[in-house]
Amino acid sequence: MKHDCHYHPGEPAKWHCGDCQIHYCARCMPDADTRKRHALCPHCSRAMRYLGAATEVVPFWNRIGAFFRYPFHTDPLLVIAICTLVPLLVSGNLLGLIITLVLALALLKYTYAVISHTAEGHMKPPPVAVAFSGSGFDIVILQLLVFALMGGMVAAAAMVGGPLLMFLALAFVILALPASIMVLAMEHSVMAAVNPMNLAVLISRIGAPYFLLYGYLILLTLASGAAQDFALTHFTPGVARTLAGFLNSTFTLMLFHMLGYLLFQYQEELGFASDLQDDDQAGEMQNRDRTQRFDADIDMNLKDGNYDRVQSMLKEALKRDSQNSLRLGQLHRLLTARNDIQELYRYHPRLLNMLADRNDGDGIAELQKVIETIEPGFRLEEPELSVRCARCLYQRGHYKPALKLLQDFHKRFPNSEELAPAYLLVAQALANGLGQWEKASAFLNFIKKRCLNHPLHEQIDVYLQQVENREPLKGPKASFAVQE
Repeated sequence: MKHDCHYHPGEPAKWHCGDCQIHYCARCMPDADTRKRHALCPHCSRAMRYLGAATEVVPFWNRIGAFFRYPFHTDPLLVIAICTLVPLLVSGNLLGLIITLVLALALLKYTYAVISHTAEGHMKPPPVAVAFSGSGFDIVILQLLVFALMGGMVAAAAMVGGPLLMFLALAFVILALPASIMVLAMEHSVMAAVNPMNLAVLISRIGAPYFLLYGYLILLTLASGAAQDFALTHFTPGVARTLAGFLNSTFTLMLFHMLGYLLFQYQEELGFASDLQDDDQAGEMQNRDRTQRFDADIDMNLKDGNYDRVQSMLKEALKRDSQNSLRLGQLHRLLTARNDIQELYRYHPRLLNMLADRNDGDGIAELQKVIETIEPGFRLEEPELSVRCARCLYQRGHYKPALKLLQDFHKRFPNSEELAPAYLLVAQALANGLGQWEKASAFLNFIKKRCLNHPLHEQIDVYLQQVENREPLKGPKASFAVQE
């Protein structure tokens, strides 16, 4: 069953809290340990259930092309080639018979490994070594025992209830065979794989898609039989046997990969959790950076309407890092949205510095209006910050607010190095923004008289000439001429 994140609709859930009955996506749980399947609920701090990829798996009927491509990866092709071609090269003596039997067992072992490998979230085939390693061959013996027990069940039904009960038992065995193979591959238990109740529960939990899969399996089996029959009919015996063996192995791998994918798709209904393992970042522990956890908590509290809680969290964060621009920006947006004038005034020095760093003239203008409701005639006490804020205001066309910030700058900061830039900015606002050329000329002359040692002093005559010509104050043109 697909579950979306409670806080991010459309995002597949990865975690579920049974106490709070809330689903969370990966964005909500940046500090979760997916490798250990461990995470604590942000609300109640209790351990949550990991959903794996159950909520975002593509339905198997939309991956038919991928199933057909599966056997043609390098590893399965090598397994098929070795197990198909080698028996043709060995002699027909006892040694050759043993080699052929071992390779047949290796191929069967590999096909069963495909189921569990896929169910664990690996969409790429298992490596070649899986087929030829020393362990795992018992799965073939277990499958033979399952077939024997199923045959015994059908025979027992015939003895007890006659042909009708035998027919019903045979129909159930045929229907439940894919489920039995899946159970055996995952649990390696003969009793679990032949238990009718166990198989019926698995089929019922998967539901209608199980019967859709069954139809695909029948079609695959028929296609495999037709292809092998074509090979045996139209090619020489040696080539035909080779081709038929190759086709049989290929279609078997497709079939078993499809069975494993069905387990992967319905993992939540079947009571386990696995995730996609083949991506570059798959299986790695999520970033446990506390910044991401903090951002996720803010996001969830905002969506829950806990604005006081968010405000307290941001203020506490700023106590630890007073100039954190990210937290200042979040606090600014929250206080502005809540129209909390008192808190905006309290934090205005840091907020203005942050807005100036971002060149946010509109934000500075809005904050300046808020501050002036509490402190009419507001002026900043830092000359450099005053010029930076005024420049941002000027660039966004807020000429009068810029002039307010720089009013009486020479009286408040008579020895500041920012005096020349401040009054040049005043002259530009007056001339370019308000068309008050005489006043602009007065401020330029003030710079010319008072700021003799400032680098801007050499450019003042150019600005004065522009004022006289009623041209925009842009300063001297750049020159790329090389002096000789």
